[in-house]
Amino acid sequence: MDPYKELQIVLNPDGTLTRLLHVPETPPTSDPTLHIPVLSKDIPINQSTDTWARVYLPREALHNSPSSTKQLPLVVFYHGGGFILFSASSTIFHDFCVNMATELRVIIVSVEYRLAPEHRLPAAYDDAVEALHWIRTTQEDWVRKYADFSNCFLMGGSAGANIAYNAGLRVAKEDDNLEPLKIRGLIMIQPFFGGDRRTGSELRLFNDPLFPPCMSDVMWELSLPVGVNRDHEYCNPTVGGGSKLLERIKVLGWKILVTGCDGDQLFDHQMEFVKLLETKDVGVVAHFGEGGFHGVDLRDPVKAKALLVICKDFVLSCLAV
Repeated sequence: MDPYKELQIVLNPDGTLTRLLHVPETPPTSDPTLHIPVLSKDIPINQSTDTWARVYLPREALHNSPSSTKQLPLVVFYHGGGFILFSASSTIFHDFCVNMATELRVIIVSVEYRLAPEHRLPAAYDDAVEALHWIRTTQEDWVRKYADFSNCFLMGGSAGANIAYNAGLRVAKEDDNLEPLKIRGLIMIQPFFGGDRRTGSELRLFNDPLFPPCMSDVMWELSLPVGVNRDHEYCNPTVGGGSKLLERIKVLGWKILVTGCDGDQLFDHQMEFVKLLETKDVGVVAHFGEGGFHGVDLRDPVKAKALLVICKDFVLSCLAV
């Protein structure tokens, strides 16, 4: 398999990508007169980096009187795509966020971060953290009026889960600087981790037609800082200073939800990550199923609904503490 052909990308001589894949996009819908369960709108974060956020608001929040409005938990969402593809406006992620806002009754801020290789890591992490500081200071009405800043969750799928984790590590060092934003936990759906050593699940799924190791190899090659290997801490959470910061996450009392399935070549990396969290006595909730594939929760409606139940239970368990 030619991963560049399968991903429909062309690496240009100047180091940029030509992305040939047609990715359907959905515009936001903020008109409260429309009979839809969730309203959405796009708001600029940093014009110099062209980052922005799509905010999702369950319309039921608009029907409460200002004096009786119960603020809703806040989920900050980072989309997947191997750091090189997709957008917060991609239909597959827009629909997922609409369903999540409906089922979990939460405000969602979905972050548009810079993509690699034009902007290699840690650019996406920088944008992820900047979005959190934007949230805590913005005067945007939907966020300020309806979001409960004391109950915030960082969430992502695949590369987005990697971003949520690395952003979490960064802000764990400076928790007071995020006031009044208080993070309760991380929700990591099929997190995108790796390493130089081939794992058993990578070897077993070496010829997987949907997401083989050669495809993730290219994504890491295009997104990691130039000159480093996959045993860099951005890719491999068991190395570097990140594991030390888990002590801080333990002290802060964050809980971490990790989901996956053994039909995903990343399965062994995800299991190693869960073991790392357990070793550090971090409150981790792990849900791993049989079969499936990478991205199954976005493409299989039954799996997607089951995932939302898992996420809802996790959020409620964190709020009960």
